[in-house]
Amino acid sequence: MEKIVRITMNNGTVAMDGLPDIYKTLGNRGLVAKVLTEEVDPTCDPLGEGNKLIFALGMLAGTGFPTGNRLSVGAKSPLTGGIKEANSGGNFGALLARHAIKLIVVENKPGDDSSYVLVIQANGLPKLVKADAYAGLGSYALVEKLKAIHGDKIAVACIGPAGERGYANSTIQVTDNATGHPSRALARGGIGSVMGSKGLKAIVVEPTKTRAEIDYADKEKFSQAMKAYMEVLSRNGVTSRAMTLFGTMVGMAVTGKTGALPVRNFSGERSTILNDIGAHKFHQNIYQRGGKTGQACQPGCPIKCSNIYNDKDGNYLTSGFEYETVALIGANCDIADLDQLARIERMSDDFGIDTIELGATIGVCMEAGKLAFGDGQGAQALVQEMIDGTEFGRIMGQGTLATGKFLGVKRIPTVKGQALPGYDPRNSKGTGVGFATSPMGADHTVGTTSGAAGDSNKIGRVQMSQKVQIAYAAVDNFMCHFASFPLTSTHKYAVGHIAAAMAAKFGGEWDEQKVFGIGIETLMLEKKFNRAAGFTAKDDRLPQFFYDEASPMTGATFDFTDEELAQVLPF
Repeated sequence: MEKIVRITMNNGTVAMDGLPDIYKTLGNRGLVAKVLTEEVDPTCDPLGEGNKLIFALGMLAGTGFPTGNRLSVGAKSPLTGGIKEANSGGNFGALLARHAIKLIVVENKPGDDSSYVLVIQANGLPKLVKADAYAGLGSYALVEKLKAIHGDKIAVACIGPAGERGYANSTIQVTDNATGHPSRALARGGIGSVMGSKGLKAIVVEPTKTRAEIDYADKEKFSQAMKAYMEVLSRNGVTSRAMTLFGTMVGMAVTGKTGALPVRNFSGERSTILNDIGAHKFHQNIYQRGGKTGQACQPGCPIKCSNIYNDKDGNYLTSGFEYETVALIGANCDIADLDQLARIERMSDDFGIDTIELGATIGVCMEAGKLAFGDGQGAQALVQEMIDGTEFGRIMGQGTLATGKFLGVKRIPTVKGQALPGYDPRNSKGTGVGFATSPMGADHTVGTTSGAAGDSNKIGRVQMSQKVQIAYAAVDNFMCHFASFPLTSTHKYAVGHIAAAMAAKFGGEWDEQKVFGIGIETLMLEKKFNRAAGFTAKDDRLPQFFYDEASPMTGATFDFTDEELAQVLPF
């Protein structure tokens, strides 16, 4: 039987119960949206006692379905002021699923400044432990201390000092399956600060002594559907080869050529440093230094798009070194040194800050003249200011919008207060439509279209964004986006295998419409929350400079009317 754990931080109580039936056919992002709309006042203070922090697993967690053990965490965001879900790989979801725990709800706040750790013990029982000795520790040191007590095979979700300080760009870090380091980030929306406001430093999941049984309507048919989908992944060139060799960095080749790659604070220019920070240089550095590609960030993932990146002396530097970090801190800031970028990522993972938000923040600092574009050492020094808690470092910790306003910058690349990820919306217009209209604000997980032909042309992009956002929202309930690539490219029929798996797991009739209906339900819940929080159609817009300034590389602007954007998610 699947379970829900509730932690009430003002009195330290921990309760575990059976998962309500209404939660069983939602997962991850959809389950986060369901709980938040039912239990949280959308007008609450994101860092106040009325907000709740939700940890949710997917509909197929624990079944062995490819990438089904992804973890989602959500809350009302201190960065956007609206609903927010962030998701990640790592070993946390797999270990939690073995305990049959699908949902953890953290509510209220402690009456003092104490720090706590929630432990899901090997016997399956949750325990809240006071842990003031861990206050202020970086993620890497914290995980090592927790392993010394609970063993090397644990999973950890934790915050660094940024989350404890209430930084609006703070993350929750999750231990990586391949390395055990806290290098996987639940990154967007400042959810680390919500965890910090609850006084919760970490959640530890010990390996279960006895793996929980999974309920199926028809286990044999589920196995058949899962095998069929695995075969689809093995026949897709992106999921079976390109991402295994290059990871998410394979995207640099596409966005760099089309102009979708952000350059010099989203100037729309062509990048001149692609050879220095692109996929081939990345791959070369890894293999010349004894690093690895083809790593599974979560147990059993067949795509294996993660990596281990070492420094020039062959020492571990970071893992899960990905496109978004390199696009935002590299190309967007014109920093042509992968090692410098990897050092900044390591600092960010340890301190607990979002590298997407960070790269955009550094970009507006460069535009303001605080440092020059291309100044990698200066960028690292700004990160150190955040760590040291200088006056300007604390301003940067509140995100790109706050920093840009403080510096008087006019070109601030944010939507709903959140920085744009690694796609210029003038040259990837379907992606830009998603950034503008998603309830999540500008987020790469809402659905990108940068590989589509003619994406700098607006024709058909409203309809494309609608389809992609619904598909991504559906997939966000049960697996990783990368495992869904065949659904929108080479094997569109493969959604039938997913429908068959759902029917075999939950019973009843499932088809393509019902699978994607999960995405519509998720989006409707998110929009309902945001409307109650005060959002209107005026918030579903990109910054004005994308409309006014043509990309020098392509001549394109973001040329959608308000009426066209209103058609994207008309529910």
